[in-house]
Amino acid sequence: MKKVIHKITALFLSFIVLVASVSFTIDMHHCGSTLVDIAFFDEAHGCGMIMENSYDSNTSFEVSKMACCTDTFIAVEAQDELNTATFNLQLEQQLFLASFAYSYINLFEGLAENIVPFDGYPPPILTEDIHVLQETFLI
Repeated sequence: MKKVIHKITALFLSFIVLVASVSFTIDMHHCGSTLVDIAFFDEAHGCGMIMENSYDSNTSFEVSKMACCTDTFIAVEAQDELNTATFNLQLEQQLFLASFAYSYINLFEGLAENIVPFDGYPPPILTEDIHVLQETFLI
């Protein structure tokens, strides 16, 4: 159970780091009060209510969109100031770490073969049951 909680926590923290370090954009197109299209990392497509840019010689204004359509653009910027850990070890510290690691690895070396010291001796011959004679029984 402890390993599962540890893995879930590690996954959650890595997801938080990923979200904090990636920037993304959301573009939404509303027609009136209705959300028509939403796009991540791209432009949202319109609802087809966009009129062509028209220019009339009698009037001096341009009509580009209907009044009911609105575009919403959300940009989430990433965090650029991430700290990286660096280790600057001096020669004495490197020598200590190398000798400590070498001695620690060699500390737990196993035997080449499994040695049984009583392998050549036969077990004693039992003539009477000792537990019954001494009246000691395991409950």
